[in-house]
Amino acid sequence: MIVPSSSFKIFLAMQPVDFRKGIDGLVNYVAENFDLDPFSGAFFVFRSKGRDKMKIVMWDGTGLVLIYKRIEGNGFYWPSLVDGTLSLTKAQFEALFEGIDWRNVTTPRYLRPQKPQSLSTLSTGKAQTRQNSDQAHEH
Repeated sequence: MIVPSSSFKIFLAMQPVDFRKGIDGLVNYVAENFDLDPFSGAFFVFRSKGRDKMKIVMWDGTGLVLIYKRIEGNGFYWPSLVDGTLSLTKAQFEALFEGIDWRNVTTPRYLRPQKPQSLSTLSTGKAQTRQNSDQAHEH
């Protein structure tokens, strides 16, 4: 599976598209219907009317990439039909791509670690402790 990094934007087209459209047709569809730049490096995800096929278009910096997936079984979980796009997280996209109900997937929030004491403070503290211990042994 192709997995975008967490810095990539992922846009899900809410309406099904005509799957006879190729890469150029989908790029034009993005530009005309979503007012988004298809050459931004974002993933644009489309589905067929039957919810069993998915196409993904993205610009990788050297050319356009088209990914096509047909899923077996119940099809892809897609939101209710409305116009426009929906932005997905990486975790939601991975679940969608695997045929899992992505609507229940949440991305864990990672807390930024506290800034450690500076090394100079640590070494100064050790030097003072060593100095104090040396003075105690002299007396």
